[in-house]
Formats: sequence, structure tokens, C-alpha cells
Amino acid sequence: MLDDLDRRLLEILIKDSRTSLKELAREVGLSSPSVSERLRRLEERGVIRAFTIEIDPAALGYPLQAIVRIRPLPGKLHIVQKLIEEIPEFGECDKVTGDDCFVARLFVRSIGELDRLLDRIADKAETSTAIIKAQPIRRRPPPLDIPNM
Repeated sequence: MLDDLDRRLLEILIKDSRTSLKELAREVGLSSPSVSERLRRLEERGVIRAFTIEIDPAALGYPLQAIVRIRPLPGKLHIVQKLIEEIPEFGECDKVTGDDCFVARLFVRSIGELDRLLDRIADKAETSTAIIKAQPIRRRPPPLDIPNM
């Protein structure tokens, strides 16, 4: 379980993963070595998986994003999964229960590019696509303030 100091460290890092050890230590009232040790333990426990950045796809020339639901044809599941993994425009993909096997986010420059990418899996899967208009909630972690069980 997380204690209050762990939660506070995570809250700070969620806002800015580039926060220095010195600044983290000042914010939570510990020494830099103590903060470093806490972060190491959070990484070892798998709570922190990576320190990363957020990139604006539009700034890289990808003004459109689509959510694609993918239902592989019988016997094509592994082939479709491999294709999705190999197409770099698929920014993320979840294997899900229900009628579809995959729900993926696709970054594209145009509708034409969307069509060309989906054509690569069209003979192996059925797809249903929705263009993203806005993202009212950006990717965020689960709540950190869960009461002790």
C-alpha cells in the first residue's frame, strides 16, 4: 500500500515527471537520499513503471486520431495482433472482452491515410472506426487516495 509520502511524491511526479530529487525532497520534507530510496522502492514494486513525456501528435503532423474497434476473422487473432504491433501509427491498443478483440488509438495525417492503414488489416479483421473530436479527459492514473483496506 501507499503511505501519504508515497502518494505526495506520485502527485508531484504526475504533474511534472522532470521534478528534481532536490525539489521532491523539499516538497515532502525529506532528504534527497530518502526520496531516492522511496522512488526506487516504488519502481521495484511496479507502482512507477516509467518517467515519460507527453507529445502532442498534431505538432508532429498527426492532426487526426481515431479509435478503432477490431474484430479479427476466425483464426486470424494472432496475425491481426502482430499487424497492429507493426503499424507505428497505432499509438496504443487494448485486448478486450466482448464482440471486438482489440480497441486501438490510431494517429493519422488524413482520412486517406486512415483508409490505407485499415486496408492493411481489412482482409483479416472487421473494423469500426470513430474519429476523435476532443479529449475531455487526458490519460490519467487511477485515484491515489484509496482508503486502506
